[in-house]
Amino acid sequence: ALRAAAASRRLAALALSMRKAPRKADSERPRQYVPRNPYATPAAYPTSPAAAFDDARVFEKLGTDTLFFVFYYQQGTHQQYLAARELKKQSWRYHKKYMTWFQRHEEPKVTTDQFEQGTYVYFDYETGWCQRIKSDFTFEYTYLEDELQA
Repeated sequence: ALRAAAASRRLAALALSMRKAPRKADSERPRQYVPRNPYATPAAYPTSPAAAFDDARVFEKLGTDTLFFVFYYQQGTHQQYLAARELKKQSWRYHKKYMTWFQRHEEPKVTTDQFEQGTYVYFDYETGWCQRIKSDFTFEYTYLEDELQA
């Protein structure tokens, strides 16, 4: 009886620990940035973008790095839309699978109805916040964001 009680406690402890076991998704990076402000800010600090940033003409004057910053850190806002629209005007194309921006570095070596393959510049927002070159990259058109008109 003592042995059965000990075995029962071990099984209960094992079952309890399995509820806290890591899942596969725990090791993946979150795909969307959720801004958090852990510090209290004074009431005078602005909580919404200035009205000037609702004007598309302002975004025409911003540098590429600033446009990327607005795109990745102002998610779900009108400013994100304006930044994306300006990036498209500058020949950047958004890849929905990799959730980053690509631009042709040179004319594609292979072009079909489904994809194009060649050398691209892409914006690395996860590890370096910089532009990198990717050779022999296959850009499948199914992953091309094309709903936004530049």
